[in-house]
Amino acid sequence: MALSLVKLEEFILEKMSETGLPGISGAAVEGEEVIWSKGFGFRDLEHGLAATPHTLYGIGSVTKSFTALAVMQLAEQGKLDPEDPVEAHLPFAIRVEGEPVRVWHLLTHSSGIPALGYAESLIRGIIGAGEHWLPIASYSDLFTFMEGASEWAVAKPGERWFYLNEGYVLLGYIIEHRSDLSYQEYVRKHILEPLGMERSFFSREEVESDQDAATPYVITREKERKPSTYPYGAISSDGGLISNVLDLAKYISMYLSWGKLDGVRLVSRESLEAMETPRVRTPLQEGPFGELGYAYGLHVVPDFLGYKLIGHSGSVLVATAYMGFIPERGVGIVLLANGSGYPLSQLGMYGLVILLGEDPEGLPFVFRERALSELEGTYETYKGTMKAQVKRNGDFLTLEIRDKYNDLIVPLVPEKLEEDIRTFYTLEAGYKLPVEFRAQEGQIDLLFERYRLRKTGKLP
Repeated sequence: MALSLVKLEEFILEKMSETGLPGISGAAVEGEEVIWSKGFGFRDLEHGLAATPHTLYGIGSVTKSFTALAVMQLAEQGKLDPEDPVEAHLPFAIRVEGEPVRVWHLLTHSSGIPALGYAESLIRGIIGAGEHWLPIASYSDLFTFMEGASEWAVAKPGERWFYLNEGYVLLGYIIEHRSDLSYQEYVRKHILEPLGMERSFFSREEVESDQDAATPYVITREKERKPSTYPYGAISSDGGLISNVLDLAKYISMYLSWGKLDGVRLVSRESLEAMETPRVRTPLQEGPFGELGYAYGLHVVPDFLGYKLIGHSGSVLVATAYMGFIPERGVGIVLLANGSGYPLSQLGMYGLVILLGEDPEGLPFVFRERALSELEGTYETYKGTMKAQVKRNGDFLTLEIRDKYNDLIVPLVPEKLEEDIRTFYTLEAGYKLPVEFRAQEGQIDLLFERYRLRKTGKLP
């Protein structure tokens, strides 16, 4: 099994090179056994230190699954119920269109309140990337910030999914007040220690005293890597845990064993099944893996090569994360990076396909990326009378024709991508304008409006 993951290792290095990521660590599990673990690139560029499977990274919103698990533990103890109105546990009421927001609405991002952007603003402020400074350092600060948030709602509770970091901060507060422990202490005592996750931390002091902690990096649009810092303290129950892939491998194995690991039970199978049951649709619809749903702190992909894929991504901009597992097959994967670059969820899916014994090159996003990247380059019309560039921007292309005085930049939306003919469209004066690329006999031609252009080289 581990030997087959060489293809994943090659894919990881390819995408790190493309996007400028300094380092990545990964691990794969089958049941309770770690069957693969490896570090790639640098955990610390300045000192030339390599990433290892033991390297610490911020895991961002993967922390939300720990928060949801803590809620389910407290529910089993009778200290709260997912159906409780959150106002029963908070010093203020949250009602949307007269209806109470319940604990499960916060767990599933279905309160009806769109993202308020506190985490985005705070993280960017701390790392020096944003202009808006929002000094939220405590629950009290967040309560003040959320005054009037109910009026920002656009749907009744339970009707619509809006990712709400603030809701998971409120869940952290509820955990503290129902357990009489700080959120960090509760997670340490009731999740990390029972699982033997001995190098998973929340505090700056613990991370900086560790001998194998990754330096977090801001990766600029020019792919420059700037050393940065984590948003210690400010981001906690919504995204503050710092861990390593070997610790998180144990965490995944607990899910695969339905709530227990090495004979120690953290939560009942029934509670985990509740955590993994999708409650609300996300906006990502009509994709290759079915209608994506959100459960309690976990995403649910319903048809990943015929299996249900459970997982979550995470980002604090200077570090990114992904964990995913397939309960029916008893396999899982975790990937951590010290920067933002290629989506780790897609690296994770690539690895999971290998664990399922299939060819990852058949994944729709892999084919799409390669099909779009092949079209990037410089183009010319007949005898070089006009020159243009085609650039990839995520899932789209842009056609750029520039001269000394003017720029024509045309967005191209993919319609059908095949080996030989790849069709796109754009809009012109309200009309849909088809655009076609032909890849034949070692050449690529572009048919755009009145023009035929031929690819002549790579982008400068």
